[in-house]
Amino acid sequence: MLKGKKILIGVSSGIAIYKVLSLISSIRKKGAEVEVIMTESATKFINPITFETISNNKVYTDMFIHPDKVLHVDITNDVDLFLVAPATANTVAKVYAGIADNLLTTAILASKAPVAFAISTNTNMLLNPITQRNIDGLMDLGYDFIDSNEGKLACNTIGKGRMAEPEEILDFIEYKLTKKDLLGKKIIIASGPTISKMDPVRFITNYSSGKTGYQLAKNARNRGAKVVYITGRVSTPKLDFVKSIKVETNLELKNAIDSEFNDSNALIMAAAPVDYEFEITSDQKIKKSTDIVNYTLKKSVDILSYFGNKKENQKIIGFAAETENVVENAKNKLIKKNADYIIANDVSKNDTGFDVDTNIVTIIEKESKKEYPLLAKSEIANLILDLLVK
Repeated sequence: MLKGKKILIGVSSGIAIYKVLSLISSIRKKGAEVEVIMTESATKFINPITFETISNNKVYTDMFIHPDKVLHVDITNDVDLFLVAPATANTVAKVYAGIADNLLTTAILASKAPVAFAISTNTNMLLNPITQRNIDGLMDLGYDFIDSNEGKLACNTIGKGRMAEPEEILDFIEYKLTKKDLLGKKIIIASGPTISKMDPVRFITNYSSGKTGYQLAKNARNRGAKVVYITGRVSTPKLDFVKSIKVETNLELKNAIDSEFNDSNALIMAAAPVDYEFEITSDQKIKKSTDIVNYTLKKSVDILSYFGNKKENQKIIGFAAETENVVENAKNKLIKKNADYIIANDVSKNDTGFDVDTNIVTIIEKESKKEYPLLAKSEIANLILDLLVK
């Protein structure tokens, strides 16, 4: 998503400055180029050579050190995003007032690139009406703000103002810089396993981790879609800018999808509903009695088939996690469920299937199929979303 992009990071002073080193490393691993501007105060926290080493680029601290060019203009010319992190209350105030008294604030005023601030400040300073006015005013002018977290601050107090974590800022950057080719589409993405309860403390489920569903939801959001993200029991990171719905049982999953389905453009059924449910769920914990016990299971509602038959103009994409006859079973599922596409994978192979970050899939539609090599699930997610751009 970030390959070939150029990000200019303006570093003002604050203890959160150490997080920016990790952020730069993560951005470069995504294939983007990073340049850095540091204020004089920032250099008192970390030597510029550290940022030069991490960014693999020169760090700029003084607009007068390069007399042969107009640095504050030239440095912003080919930038895709100008990120200020950490962004202190002082820097935010200067920008809102139009003050250009150092290289960072001057470059912000000269920049035609979008500018985002990762705020980092003491709670009292953040909540001061003057700071809130400055933030609101800059947002009205089209500047972006990455909200701070609540936690322990440098002044040994607990409160709002702690700069967002590097992975949260990276998530914003990817969202901001991704081409919005799914803009205007509403996509329902169901992810993770469901459960069937035996009693209040026991249940049956499956090994689905929800990792593919998470990547689908994240990438669809980044590409501009309105995402309804319905999850079972998963431990994937929180996603901003999506509608999140938590479910446990098959019935809860079906009802959640149904409530969003009529005005949607697509349903991607990356969830793994249990195939069978306990016929009777005990209200009380079942005590151990004999060495062998028998429980009756009944077939669960077929959610993919239900929406395959209900669809009008929606695209339905299902998954087939198989251990044998993968393509044949997936083709049969495509027809039986009235789906538009089935994503088939062999979960018996190494590095594929559940709880790993890679997979080998075959995308099957009525008249064709296409096999793919081992890919990251984030790449597979984009291949699946490409089907909805057609």
